[in-house]
Amino acid sequence: MTDNQYENRMDTDKMWITMGPQHPFSHGLWTLRIKADGEIVTDAEPEIGYLHRGWEKECENRTYPKIIPMADRLCYSASMTWSHVYCKVVEEALDIEVPERAQYLRVIADEICRIQSHLMWLAAVGTDLGNLTVFLWALREREFFLDLNVRLCGQRLTTNYPRIGGVRNDMPYYFERDCMRCVERFEQVGLPEILKLSTDSSPFVGRMKGIGYITAKDVANWGVTGPAMRGCGVDYDVRRDDPYDAYGELEFEVPVLNKNSTKGGDTYDRFLIRIEEMYQSCEMIRQSFKKLQSLPKEAPSRVKVPRCVPAGTHVAKIEDPRGESIMYLVSDGTDKPYRLKVRSPIFVNVSASKHMVQGVRIADIPSIMAMIDMCLGETDR
Repeated sequence: MTDNQYENRMDTDKMWITMGPQHPFSHGLWTLRIKADGEIVTDAEPEIGYLHRGWEKECENRTYPKIIPMADRLCYSASMTWSHVYCKVVEEALDIEVPERAQYLRVIADEICRIQSHLMWLAAVGTDLGNLTVFLWALREREFFLDLNVRLCGQRLTTNYPRIGGVRNDMPYYFERDCMRCVERFEQVGLPEILKLSTDSSPFVGRMKGIGYITAKDVANWGVTGPAMRGCGVDYDVRRDDPYDAYGELEFEVPVLNKNSTKGGDTYDRFLIRIEEMYQSCEMIRQSFKKLQSLPKEAPSRVKVPRCVPAGTHVAKIEDPRGESIMYLVSDGTDKPYRLKVRSPIFVNVSASKHMVQGVRIADIPSIMAMIDMCLGETDR
């Protein structure tokens, strides 16, 4: 057999492969169809819709307070921030100012939510990259922060703590003490132990380095936000650049990598961004408690608000653990919204997966997509 005949015999056609919705890499019910040339991905098509439940349409038939529990269900690991952004857009429509005490309580609740959300992401990354111990230890640390949610509002996941005009209740007795014990232990023991397992492991790091490069121009064209954006050199964070509630009163750093790189950031850079964000969240919680100590104990944590919202259009945004979350409200002067539109950061980030995975090997897809930190509940709605 000649060399030419051998080459022709081994030539294979490109094949479409379905990854999901049952594949563990998908982190939820969605499908990534990839076109593979051997082991190299040449094209991809993300498919969602398995969880779609008409969330935005349902909101049109409920009064404003009754939508708050529904916002919790947009993303079970970031329920606090989704309730927050909903309350924020209604507060802007009502033109009311939230009490200062409630603003700091919201910051504390949001940053606890961010830490436990990032820990769930870190646990999932552990299983995606073959390190089950990272999964177990990250979930162990997450339990401490879920316990803080229980102390604050009685719920672990669907927190239902923010309210239009403030928060549901003031922090309970000894909450500050318990929260700071948890934060200090996490900074000094919990997270460093997990990092030793992950960043000191050559196979673990090797599956992230040098793949999935994204430039600042790419994220601008695709609309990617959050840690995935900051790992590529874009220095933007809603908490700092368009502060809401008490974030403008706090001093914190926004982790950014590859500011001057033309090549952009890889998967490992996006991993490091989320790790550093957890440390910054701990610092914001610490500062917020110090600010609360200077306020009178009888300071209100909530104000009364009208039942009906004046007619008009309003937009609110916050920094969700996964990116920039936006809600667009159209009110008609009644006690129910005429239209409530959600901009999910993961809907955009998952849509960009078509471009992110082209040119990589099939085995690299779980690593690349894990750094997006998918939550399909907010994506499908």
